[in-house]
Amino acid sequence: MLSKALGPAKPLLWFFVAGLVLLSASRLGLALWKFDQVSHVHGWTNVLLQGVRVDVATLCLLLALPAVAVLLLPVSRILRVAVPLWLAACMALLLQLELATPGFMGEYGLRPNRLFLEYLVYPREVFSTLWHGRPLQLMLAPVAVALALWLGWKAACALSTRPRAVAPAWLRVVVATLALLLCAMGARSTLGHRPLNPAMVAFSSNPLVNQLPLNSFYALAHATRQWLQQEDSAMDLYGALPEDEVIAAVRAGTGLPADAFTNDGIPTLAVRTPTYTGAPKNLVIVLEESLGAQFIGHLGGRPLSPNLDRLSGQAWTFTRMYATGTRSVRGIEAVVAGFAPTPAQAVVKQPKAQRDFYTLARTLGARGYDTTFYYGGESHFDNMRGFFFGNGFGRVIEQKDYLDPQFTGSWGVSDEDLFARADEEFNRLHDAGKPFFGLVFSSSNHDPFEFPDGRIALYEQPKQTRNNAAKYADHAVGRFFERAMASDYWDDTVFLVVADHDSRVFGRDLVPIDNFHIPALILGGGITPRRDDRIASQIDLGPTLLSLVGIDDPTPMTGRDLTRATPGLPGRALMQYDANFAWMQGDDVVVLQPQKPPKQFRYDLATRRLQPAPLDPALAKTAHAQALWGSLAYQKQWYRIP
Repeated sequence: MLSKALGPAKPLLWFFVAGLVLLSASRLGLALWKFDQVSHVHGWTNVLLQGVRVDVATLCLLLALPAVAVLLLPVSRILRVAVPLWLAACMALLLQLELATPGFMGEYGLRPNRLFLEYLVYPREVFSTLWHGRPLQLMLAPVAVALALWLGWKAACALSTRPRAVAPAWLRVVVATLALLLCAMGARSTLGHRPLNPAMVAFSSNPLVNQLPLNSFYALAHATRQWLQQEDSAMDLYGALPEDEVIAAVRAGTGLPADAFTNDGIPTLAVRTPTYTGAPKNLVIVLEESLGAQFIGHLGGRPLSPNLDRLSGQAWTFTRMYATGTRSVRGIEAVVAGFAPTPAQAVVKQPKAQRDFYTLARTLGARGYDTTFYYGGESHFDNMRGFFFGNGFGRVIEQKDYLDPQFTGSWGVSDEDLFARADEEFNRLHDAGKPFFGLVFSSSNHDPFEFPDGRIALYEQPKQTRNNAAKYADHAVGRFFERAMASDYWDDTVFLVVADHDSRVFGRDLVPIDNFHIPALILGGGITPRRDDRIASQIDLGPTLLSLVGIDDPTPMTGRDLTRATPGLPGRALMQYDANFAWMQGDDVVVLQPQKPPKQFRYDLATRRLQPAPLDPALAKTAHAQALWGSLAYQKQWYRIP
């Protein structure tokens, strides 16, 4: 009688085994690809055995509904169609995500996560990037998935249409209930308070290896759940602290005296006295796409930046500037708004930040500046257009506004077209006596790395590589500064050249500090050339720029004015790497991970690696407070001006 009750579940058991084989084979392939890293942390047992645990949980989750249906309900035409379709679709989805994983992991050092989901919103850009950069993968993946879908459908139909005796109704109810409980226990994979999550299977200081026990469906499902339920605030991941302690730590980190803070309702609103006291100057920020220190010669990188290397001798050059994250929107929120990173989406895409959120454009626009965002692509990407228009920018110049560009690629017009248009606008505004703030965001240094022929001596073959695109980006910015230095607006303008983030940020540390290292140069009329070896963060650039252009309006930015010394305060930088947060103070680094105690390291500049160090409780508490600030300020809507 029991065999009658269990008979309808046999197709599910076959698919359970097939799913385990597929996911385990994919994991083994990825682990062999990263053989050295897995072996370095002695991770083979953890990767493979914990991987089976995650796969069992995933398959229990996917098979729970059809298991209850086939065990409880009498056989019907609807059931005979719905169950095979569900099983085939699940198998095809698992295969598709595993096929997409090597490319994503090669780019970001992680399995598909929220970033993967965010890119799905922009199918044109993603398809164009894949078509030009990975055409074989783009063509083969749908074929493989379609084949898996067809085979899964045929197998499921063959198994589910075999004649079976029907068990009594009471027995079907009992067996279906037991199956549901078994699937629920398998999906939770623990008797603890929290169900299985990525933190439970993390075992090393290498974030890539920690991702291998997961499968990509599970990783993406977890990211989706966090995204939809907004559970990725810093308080949920790292634990809460009293608000007054967070505010006190963040205020102390600015280096400002207590009387500089002017509004208890906006805890970090502060007045800074600018170092420049003449007539306010224009401001131009050149935000360079994916141009990390690894591409910059004067920072010890590859010899791809002769123009920036030359300009570094004429600029205030920062040698240890660090990005706050790994996405363009993270760089935008840090450079343009001075906002600290959070484990959630960057505020550029967050609903509460679409109006009345502080940016430099708010301060400068109120002073009568023209505030314009210059971009070569489509500004709707990553919600940039909406965020900028809602927060102080008066104009957006994007791809459709270039009437006769020299070159157009997947991500819009070339950097040379972009800079030529920006230079034209700056000259026009200067001639009209209108002060201006221009945010110029490049895009040529982006996969699939398309740029005009004949502009540079290629660093390597073939043409469309990351290194060649970085060299072209340097060429374009060099030509822009040749024009700017010869212009009438040069002496009246402060320029910042800074990367939004590095390219391909991944490594063997919980937070790969070296891949957050970026170039930053400030130059223009009245800027004294010098080399600055202090550790600094992108969030310091906003207060520093306002000081250099002569603006003393209060702002809520928590960075430091780097034109002024901060005795007793070592340089510091803050970095968000997926769900991990790093606080770097001097060469001491505290890393916070979700639902885990903090860890402390010493950053070895010679090897560019983190070395374990004893935990300093005071430093760990400072790191904790700084990690909470961004989420707290966003949720409380503290990041604004009255």
